[in-house]
Amino acid sequence: MKNNTGTSESLFLNDENICMATDLYQLTMVAGYFERGMNHKSTFELFVRCLPVRRSYLIAAGLEQVIYYLRNMRFTAEYLKYLKNLSIFKNVSREFFDYLKGFHFSGDVYAVPEGTVVFANEPIIRVTASMIEAQIIETYLLSMINYQTLIASKASRVVHAADGRGVIDFGTRRAHGPQAGVLAARACFIGGCVGTSNVLAAYELGIPPIGTIAHSWVMAYDDEYESFQDFNKVFPDNTILLIDTYDTIKGAKLATKIGKKLKGVRLDSGNITLLSKRVRKILDDAGLEQVKITASGDLNEYKISQMLAKGARIDSFGVGTEMVTSKDVPALGGVYKLVEQEIEEKLMPKMKFSKDKSTCPSKKQVYRFLDKKQLFKKDIIGLVDEEFDANELLLPVMKKGKLVCKVPTVQQIQKTAAKNISQLPEKLKDLDSTTEYSVTISKRLRQVREKTKKSKDS
Repeated sequence: MKNNTGTSESLFLNDENICMATDLYQLTMVAGYFERGMNHKSTFELFVRCLPVRRSYLIAAGLEQVIYYLRNMRFTAEYLKYLKNLSIFKNVSREFFDYLKGFHFSGDVYAVPEGTVVFANEPIIRVTASMIEAQIIETYLLSMINYQTLIASKASRVVHAADGRGVIDFGTRRAHGPQAGVLAARACFIGGCVGTSNVLAAYELGIPPIGTIAHSWVMAYDDEYESFQDFNKVFPDNTILLIDTYDTIKGAKLATKIGKKLKGVRLDSGNITLLSKRVRKILDDAGLEQVKITASGDLNEYKISQMLAKGARIDSFGVGTEMVTSKDVPALGGVYKLVEQEIEEKLMPKMKFSKDKSTCPSKKQVYRFLDKKQLFKKDIIGLVDEEFDANELLLPVMKKGKLVCKVPTVQQIQKTAAKNISQLPEKLKDLDSTTEYSVTISKRLRQVREKTKKSKDS
């Protein structure tokens, strides 16, 4: 709660303040719509205009948090008082704030299930509601879908590069804040990670928590081997030792003294490819073939791919900064655009004509075609009432503000993502793929777009 001193007891989002997690212009626009009586039934669609560089697909993520937001967003007296006192609202009627006092989302939502592979210009979420309801939610939806989709997509690339070896989310300390760390852990798991170092995400979502020791544990002892022994005494069934604090080869030899109870070792620096081979030999020569080697340290999909191509003896990878920030592509340009309004019982297609930012009008559906091997063949973006012998990607989520679907667990979402990735043509999985998946618009949608453009030009 704000205490008017420029500080806050907590900036973490909760049921009370979630209404304020928006851009000011959403509130000024909806105030304007209210004052001018412009609250027609409207449809907005959220999509990504173009795929980021070096991305041939995206994995949709973040819908569960969007659902929670839509079901729980309310304006409390405290926040309404704050808004009323902003100078920009000085000419706005009291009735508008009375409207916000009773605000709740009562519209319809269709969405692509989380874990589904999507491509450029394909609607991920479609919202139909009064103009005010549909507009005011834009910022939160974009923030949640853009971030989690970005990270889930990055994680899937890292997992693909690991070629069957486990990838663990180690990124909380490098995420853009603790809240981002939890969301990143969720998105990384959707993308295929086997666990996370984030304890809150593990607790809330049932993701396996994974972690061992830092260099400081070893440095706190005068004797490296004594630090290994003491850790083994406390965690005899989960002894995974960090062996590169001083000398990696010496550390590996000391670790073998723990014997058969040693579960694994971690390499975090140096030439990990070369070191992993030498460490593997040391472990095997000591009769510790069962001991696993984990690598970490500023890894990404390219480094992992290169390491494995050179014969690195790594069993799993701990990936942090590069994955939870999607460092090579740190932002996803998803947009949320008005596509249709119902005025006096007549549907009015809406579209932008801006150069490089034009949109397609009307409510749309994504139709996905599969080949004989059940691999993705092509997608067609069409009108919602078209009929194709294809899978419809946008499914009903909310009707009149009520949830009409079962929200899957993150484990179920991970399975959806894994199945979708398995149905991608192999060329699209390449890290530097330049292959473009076929996405076209239907003949009818093309006709509606041309008719809408002509009506605006005339």
